[in-house]
Amino acid sequence: MTRRFVWRKIYIFDYLFEENKTMKRIIITSLIGITTLTTTPLILPLLPQRSYAQTSNSQAEKLEQLLFLARQQTRQYQSQEAVETLKQALAIARKIKNREKEADANLGLGINYRRIGNPQEALKFYNEALMIFRELVNRSGEVAALNGIGDIYRNIGQLQKALGYYQQALPITKEVGARTREIDALSGIGEIHRNIGQTQNALEYFQQALSITKEVGDRSGEADSLNSIGVVYRNIGQPQKALEYYQQALRIKREVRDISGFAAILHNIGAVYYSISQRGMALEYYQKALPIWQEVGDRSMEAITFSSIAVVYSDIGQPQKALEYYQQALPILQEVSHRLGEAMTLNNIGDLYRRIDQPQKALEYYQKALSVSQEFGYRSGEAFTLNNIGVVYHSIGKPQKALEYYHKASLIGQQVGNQALLAAATLSNIGAVYRDNNQPEKAIENLEQSVEITLKVRAGLKKENRKFFLEGNSNTAIGLVDFLIDQNKPDAAWQWYNLATTFDLADYTRLINAKVKNSEAQTQINQWQQNNQQLQFLYSKVEDEWSPQLSEQINQLQAENSQLAEKISKEYPEVAELFEFKPEDIDKLKANIAPDTVVIQPALLKGITNVPDSIVIFLVTRDKPVLVKKFPIDTKEFDSILTEYRAQLENPNADDFAANQETLYDYLIRPMEAEIAAYSPKQIAIIATDKLRYIPFETLYDNQANEYLIEKYPIHYLTRISSRIKQQENKTQSMKVLAFGNPQPTKVDLAGAEDEAKIIAKQLPNKHYIREEATLPRFKNESLGFPLVHLATHGCFQTDGCPGVGLEENTILFANGKTFNIRDAALLGLENTDLIVLSACQTAMKADSNGEEIAGVAYLFERAGADAVIASLWNAEDEMTKDIMVKFYQNLQQGMTKVEALRQAKLSYKDERPFYWSPLILIGDGE
Repeated sequence: MTRRFVWRKIYIFDYLFEENKTMKRIIITSLIGITTLTTTPLILPLLPQRSYAQTSNSQAEKLEQLLFLARQQTRQYQSQEAVETLKQALAIARKIKNREKEADANLGLGINYRRIGNPQEALKFYNEALMIFRELVNRSGEVAALNGIGDIYRNIGQLQKALGYYQQALPITKEVGARTREIDALSGIGEIHRNIGQTQNALEYFQQALSITKEVGDRSGEADSLNSIGVVYRNIGQPQKALEYYQQALRIKREVRDISGFAAILHNIGAVYYSISQRGMALEYYQKALPIWQEVGDRSMEAITFSSIAVVYSDIGQPQKALEYYQQALPILQEVSHRLGEAMTLNNIGDLYRRIDQPQKALEYYQKALSVSQEFGYRSGEAFTLNNIGVVYHSIGKPQKALEYYHKASLIGQQVGNQALLAAATLSNIGAVYRDNNQPEKAIENLEQSVEITLKVRAGLKKENRKFFLEGNSNTAIGLVDFLIDQNKPDAAWQWYNLATTFDLADYTRLINAKVKNSEAQTQINQWQQNNQQLQFLYSKVEDEWSPQLSEQINQLQAENSQLAEKISKEYPEVAELFEFKPEDIDKLKANIAPDTVVIQPALLKGITNVPDSIVIFLVTRDKPVLVKKFPIDTKEFDSILTEYRAQLENPNADDFAANQETLYDYLIRPMEAEIAAYSPKQIAIIATDKLRYIPFETLYDNQANEYLIEKYPIHYLTRISSRIKQQENKTQSMKVLAFGNPQPTKVDLAGAEDEAKIIAKQLPNKHYIREEATLPRFKNESLGFPLVHLATHGCFQTDGCPGVGLEENTILFANGKTFNIRDAALLGLENTDLIVLSACQTAMKADSNGEEIAGVAYLFERAGADAVIASLWNAEDEMTKDIMVKFYQNLQQGMTKVEALRQAKLSYKDERPFYWSPLILIGDGE
C-alpha cells in the first residue's frame, strides 16, 4: 500500500516589465507578481514494509518521527527548520540503508531548498531522489523528482532543460494514473510557454490542468490553475479577465482554507492593479497579503511582499518609503538564503537609485544583483540586470558600455528562449542608443526587429486576445513610427503604423487558397473553400435565375460557411494570423485606392515619456509616395474637443459648435491642405479611428475660405483600404432597389421613413415593403437580388442598447418586432450588392468609446459582400433625412457616383444646423 503526503503551493516570481516609454530605455522590475502553481508538492511514496533484521527499532522509529515532523514544517512553510529535520532523517536513512526513506528525505530537501531560493542545493537533492526512485522503480516518486527538477530549471531561466524534464514526467503520470502529478507537469509546461511568450499554448496547458483538477475534485489545485490563467491574461494586457480568474481562485482558496494560497492570489490581484496604474489598490492588496505571510511564518513571501510594496512607493515618488521596505525585505531574503529573491530585490533597489538620478548607486546594486544571479545560474535574472545596467550607461552618456551590456542581455535571452520577456525590450533599447547617437539605420533595424518579435508573439494568440496584447505592448511600435517620420520615411512609417494593429473583424476571403501548418485547421479551411466555390457558382445564377428557392439555398450555405469561418478564426491562432496585415499587403491595398482619390489617415502617437504627444496625418494615394505631417498635440484637450463637438452635433438646439468645427479643421485638414489641393482629387476617403469615427469630417469648417470641407470635396470613409473593391467595369449598372420603411411604429414613429421608402420606390425600379409587410424573412431572402438595399427603419448601434426605441445593441427593427443582429450580416448573400442604406440608425459616444460599433456596421456588411454602407451617426430629424435620401437617389439616377450623390444631397441643406444634414455618412466604396 502506497501512502502519499502532499505539500502544496510553490511560489515563483512573475516578472513584470515596466517600460519607461521613451523608447530610450526599458526597465525590467521584478517581484511584483507571484504565480501560484501546483508544482511538485512533496510526496513521500513508501514501498510495502520490509523486514530490516539489523535495523534498530528506535532508529527506524526516529526516522519516521523526523519525516513526519518535516512534513508538518513544510506544510507550515518553515522551510529552514524542515531542511535541518530532513538532514537528520537523511543521515539515519543512509545509516540503516533504507533507500525508500532516503529518497523521500532527498525529495523533501529538494522542495525546501527550492522554497528558500537555493536552486543548486535543490537540484542536488532532487537528482539524488530521482536516481533512487528509478533504482526502486518507484514511478510516482520518479515523477515527483522530474517535476521538481523541471521547476528549478524553469525558475533559474533554463527553460529548455525544464521543458525536457516536464515532458519526461507527463507520460509517466498518465501511465501510472497519477492525476495530481499530471496537473503539476501540465502546469509546468504551461509556465514554460508563458515565459517564452507562447501565451496561447500556455493557456491551453493551464486549461488542461484546470479540467483535471475539477475531474479529481482537487479544489485547491483548481484555484491554482485559475490563478495561472489569470497571470497569462494579465501578461497579455487583459487585466479585467485576469481579475475574474483571480477572484474565482480567491473564493476557492477561502473555501478550502488555504491561507498561503489565499495570500498569493491577493498579491497577484495587487499586481493587476499595479499594471493598470491603480497604485492605491495595488498597495491595498499587497498590504492584505503581508500579515498573512507573517502569520503563517513564510519569511520568503513576507520579504517578497515587502519588495512589491517598495516598488509601488518607488513609482508614486516616495523613494525613501520604498527604501524602507526594501531594507526590510533584503535581510530576510539573506537570512533564509533566498538567493533568487535577493538578486531581484537588489535589482529593484538599483532601479530605485536610477530613478532618483543616482546612477553610481544604481550600478552598485545592479552589480550585486548580477553577481548573485551568476553565482546561482539564474540566467533570466542575469539578463534582466544586464539590460538595466545598459540603461544606466545609456542615461549617463556612455553608449558603447550600454550597447555592450544590452548585447550580453540579448545573447542570454536567446539562449534561454525568453524572447517575449527580454529580446523585444533589449532590441528596443539598442535601437534607442543608436537613435540618440545619430545612427538612424541601425536604430531602425533594431526597433523593427523589436516590433517584429511582438508581432510574432501576437501570431500565437487567439483572436480574442490580440488587441489587448498589442495595446499593452505598443510603445516601441509608436516610437518606431515617430522615428521613421523624423527620418523622412513616410511610406515605412505608414506601413508600420498599420502592421502594428490587429483586425477587428475578419475578411473571410483571405481563406481562399490559404495554407496553414496546423492540419486540423487546414481540414476546416478546405471545407470552407469547397463551400465558397459552390457559393460563387450559385451567385452567378442570381441575376438571370433568381427565385426564393435559390435565395434560401444561398442564405443557408452562406450562413454555414460564415459560421465555419468565424469558428476557425477564433479557435486557431494560425487562422487568425491570416487576417492580419503583412508587409506584402500594403502595396496591394494602396493599389486598390480608387483613382483620383486621396486617403487621409489621422493617427495619435501618444504615451511615450519625454516625447511630446503628437498627431500625425498620413496622405495616401494610389500611385504616389505617402505624405505625412506631424505636430505636437495635447491629447487630453483634443479628446475633450471631440467629445464636446459630438455632443453639440447631435443636439438640434446647439448653436455653439463653430469654434470646435474650426479647431478640428485646423488639426486634421489644414496641415495637409496644400498637398490635398495639389492632387485635385475627385473625392477624399477618411480612415478614422477611435473617437474620430463619431465625427462627420464634412462638418469641419475652414474659417479662412468660409466653407465646410464638404463644399470642397466629396467625402467617404474606409474602415480599411479594401483589397476586395470590385473594378468599376465589373459593377452592375442596374439601379434596382429593395426598400423597407417604418416596419413597426414604436415609441418613435418614422412617418418620414415610410414616405422615404415609397418615394424612392417610385423613382427607381423597385420592390418596397412598409409597416407590417417589412418583414425580416423578406429582407433575408430578397436582398441578394438587388444592387441597392434601403432600410428606413430603426437601427441601434450603441453598446448599451437604445431604450428609447426598445432595441438591443447592434440590431435593426423589422415588422412584428423582429430584429436583425448586424453580426449576422455575414450570413446574408450580398455579393451583388453595391449599397446598403441604414437611414435611421442610432449611435452614442461615451468617455471610453472608440467608435468600433460604427466601423463594425460597415465592416460586417462589407464582409457580407456589399461594396458600401450609408449609416447615420445619430438619429436625426425624420423629414430632412427623408429629403436627403430622396435627393441622393435622384442624383444617382443622373449618373453621379455614390459619394458625389450624397454630397450634393447634403449641400442642399448646409445652411441648416449640422445636426440635420451631417449624420448620414458613406462608408466603403464611393464610386
